[in-house]
Amino acid sequence: MPTLACAILAKNVVHHIRECIASCTFADDIVVFDTDSADGTQDAARAAGARVVDTPFINFSQARNFALAHLDTDWVLFVDADERVTPELAAEVRQVIGDDAIAGWWIPRYNYIVGRIMKGTGWYPDYQLRLMIRARAHYDEAREVHELAIIDGREGYLKEHLIHYNYDSWEQFHAKQERYTRYDARTLLHAGVRAHPRHLITRPAQEFWRRFVTWKGYRDGLHGLRLSLIMARYEQKKYGWMLREQRKTPTH
Repeated sequence: MPTLACAILAKNVVHHIRECIASCTFADDIVVFDTDSADGTQDAARAAGARVVDTPFINFSQARNFALAHLDTDWVLFVDADERVTPELAAEVRQVIGDDAIAGWWIPRYNYIVGRIMKGTGWYPDYQLRLMIRARAHYDEAREVHELAIIDGREGYLKEHLIHYNYDSWEQFHAKQERYTRYDARTLLHAGVRAHPRHLITRPAQEFWRRFVTWKGYRDGLHGLRLSLIMARYEQKKYGWMLREQRKTPTH
């Protein structure tokens, strides 16, 4: 059988790392790529049976390329520290890596947001390209967040799920959305996209419709409604920030 490693990127995740590693014990190797954790993550990871590699960090794409270069298995399954591999997914992974006709596999993911598992609103099925033949994958390091593997070969879709405990509180959710909003705004401006005052109305309306209707946020009830409204507000903040930046550097 081909060999498989679970690669876990980590920094200060001692409250997650043990359970994450425990869900990966079906793999031939479990490696935690840690960036200067100061909360005991490395000791906890070793105690749970994983190897630990000190990892320089520029962005997530760079960190994943570093992991690919420092593993020696045929296949790699990337698992974030706040994710868990279900036994059903572990069995499916072991089954599909026996055939290299498909070089990369997308995995559906259940997301828990402030204690609720999502059924829509853009957080389900939330496919992630995480299982890949190591020698036939790399990441574009110009992409700082929402990194995506580039696969040399065919891609497929698994049926079983990762479990993602991504937001424990509304404070954590808002802090991350603030960062994402600024990053997305900078990316759009860098690509030459120009914001217009009308976008302060049209873009949030489109985002709400996408979240609540197109992506079936109504399936999540009041939780889905609240999140759809919040994400519409961040869309408005994104275009507001773009407008302010445009005024600082007017075109001629």
